[in-house]
Amino acid sequence: MSTKPLRVIVLMCSTRPGALGPAVGRWLIDAIAPRATELGVELLPVSLGDLALPFLDEEEEPASGVYRHEHTKRWSAMVDAADGFIAVTPEYNYGMPAAFKNALDYLGREWAWKPMGFVSYGNTSAGTRSVQHAKQVVTTLRLVPLGATVALRIADTVDGGRVRPDAGRDQAAIGVLDELVRLAHALRPMRERPRSGSGPLPGSYVRALTPDDAAEVLVLQRCCWLEEALANDTLAIPALEESLEQVRAWLATWRTTGLWRDGRLLGMVRARRVGDDWHVGRLGVVPDLRGQGVGRWLLREAEAAVDAGCRRIVLSTGARSRDNIRLYHAQGYRTESSDRATALLTKPVPADGAVGVSDEEPAEVG
Repeated sequence: MSTKPLRVIVLMCSTRPGALGPAVGRWLIDAIAPRATELGVELLPVSLGDLALPFLDEEEEPASGVYRHEHTKRWSAMVDAADGFIAVTPEYNYGMPAAFKNALDYLGREWAWKPMGFVSYGNTSAGTRSVQHAKQVVTTLRLVPLGATVALRIADTVDGGRVRPDAGRDQAAIGVLDELVRLAHALRPMRERPRSGSGPLPGSYVRALTPDDAAEVLVLQRCCWLEEALANDTLAIPALEESLEQVRAWLATWRTTGLWRDGRLLGMVRARRVGDDWHVGRLGVVPDLRGQGVGRWLLREAEAAVDAGCRRIVLSTGARSRDNIRLYHAQGYRTESSDRATALLTKPVPADGAVGVSDEEPAEVG
């Protein structure tokens, strides 16, 4: 399971003045907030009434992602940033509120591969027919409805405009959150792939790494740099010594590219400018994928991103990492300097900025 925090929108779907929805929403958030903190989940309450979305008024189809109106752009950004949703909905005439259907219809890809849970309220059916109606619609948008739901029969649960305390009901709400979080983590690779570049392996994709990826990066470093430690007869290698917080800190300052497949970090490389030099480092590939061109592909990505005006590319590896040094020489690097611990290698940046890479496979850069 990923360690990234999740953002969950609690969506109050009724826009009728004086509706019970805000009270149900307050109960829900109060009931699940402690568990959300434990799970690292940010709860964002959103009322469709406050959004004031008119009936769909965009000229282009939502699937195009081309939006003209500011209200659509704001709604798009809000939904796009979310990892999951809990809809708090009444039932109107055997169905969901028109405002809820309208809000769904406004957008396309922003909904895809995100879970949606439901808390319904009503009289005879406790709003359950609204949920069944909504589930038919959300699946078309590639939202994934939860099996766990909470249905409140107003006569049994509401007193004076407030939801009466009930430990069993609170636990049911926590169950919705727990299932939503598990599904949101499981679906994360599906959400990331359409917004990222294709990688060199079938099903792989590339995206920039952030401090939220620190745990995955830490694991990758421990896997990849053991060979470096053995070759150089030392464990005094930064990639093996760093703590989670140290990894998180440098991820905030380096331009780091990660290669993923099915939620697994397969490889990475980082780069940044220092003066007139383009420093490349932490190039690593999981051991079971060595020799398949992944390292070479990542190196090419780092070199292609060189800042205008940089005169050379700089990287380092262990002084006794003979295979690494040989391979980097094959990539056009030359040894600039070497001491007992580290070999510094450089490569000039051509005037046109196009840096060539050979077909040989690099191992790791320190």
